[in-house]
Amino acid sequence: MNKSTTRLTLTALFVALVLLFGLTPIGMIPLGFINISLLGIPVVVGTLVLGLKTGLLLGACFGGVSALSAFGIYGTPSTLAGTLVAASPILALVMCFLPRLLVPVIAQLVYRAAARGNDQSKRALPCAAVAGSLTNTVFYLGLMLLFYRLLGLDDSRVLALIGGTALIAGSAEAIVNALITTPVVIALRKAGNK
Repeated sequence: MNKSTTRLTLTALFVALVLLFGLTPIGMIPLGFINISLLGIPVVVGTLVLGLKTGLLLGACFGGVSALSAFGIYGTPSTLAGTLVAASPILALVMCFLPRLLVPVIAQLVYRAAARGNDQSKRALPCAAVAGSLTNTVFYLGLMLLFYRLLGLDDSRVLALIGGTALIAGSAEAIVNALITTPVVIALRKAGNK
């Protein structure tokens, strides 16, 4: 296969993974009272293997899946997201898309900073994976809190989510992202060099 065919195939695979993880229960690892989302993994892997443009496409797909859920088009929206959608659909869309579009940007920046000019640095991969995952958690919940306050909605539930579950789930997601992303990126890079 030539490089453009390989690139297109990998992009399609990552888009399919985002959709599969977002539209089925496969994308969630239940751990008692929290769920660990796997949706950020194909975004970060795609960014580190195929570059920022592909990463932004994957981030947009992630945001689209999030919007489908928030608006109740697929599945049942969380109470917090549903409340924001009812108050301001535009702000809800910003909350769904902006954090997911920042994931590849931050992952790429952190990778470049940690790699220090070494394009194939293995040590920088977990740093980028953790940064991408935490970007999603921090910006999604941060925007939710900001928008709740701007709209004058009761933000006590958002604060409780951020203070409790998000801290535990966000940390767990970052660790899982690093543990999966690192070997997958290394394997794909090796396969691409052959």
